[in-house]
Amino acid sequence: MFIIVGLGNPESEYKGTRHNAGFEVIDVLAEKYNISVDIRKHRAFIGKGMIGGRSVILAKPQTFMNLSGESVRSLLDFYKADPETELLIIYDDISLDVGQIRIRAKGSAGGHNGIKSIITHIGTQVFPRIKVGVGEKPGNYDLADYVLGHFSKAEKEKMEEGYHAAADAAGMIVPGNIGAAMNEYNRKKKEEKET
Repeated sequence: MFIIVGLGNPESEYKGTRHNAGFEVIDVLAEKYNISVDIRKHRAFIGKGMIGGRSVILAKPQTFMNLSGESVRSLLDFYKADPETELLIIYDDISLDVGQIRIRAKGSAGGHNGIKSIITHIGTQVFPRIKVGVGEKPGNYDLADYVLGHFSKAEKEKMEEGYHAAADAAGMIVPGNIGAAMNEYNRKKKEEKET
């Protein structure tokens, strides 16, 4: 079983905020692969389906961001999944431009509380992840206020592109093509900047 977890905060007030980029990608995946993410289990909303010929679980933890690891640990234990080869975490990143995505096979938390919680609970930082850029925090902003803020109209359009790119990348990663996904999506923005 392959588990794809999008990070975010529950409750309607957080819908559409920068910190909920992971939830948005799960919604795109759910629509694309016709998976209903409406079962309440493992402190998350989950849905089962197929992507790239593999059985998958789509999950949106309902623990709040800084406790995401509790839900991820529960999912891994229940489905006896290996975090290195059967887990994909999708989340927001303030060090990337709006809508840009970056794929990594492993890495530190980089100051992200959701990832910090996951590393603490599963005991490794070796798991694939897709970071979705939400833009750099302006100097005069508090970080919490920034990531819990909403996008401008222009940013929303770029984010929609980013959510769909992340969903497409996830579709490559699930069947085991993370190298190809990294070549495709990590390079793309670099090339655009050079032109």
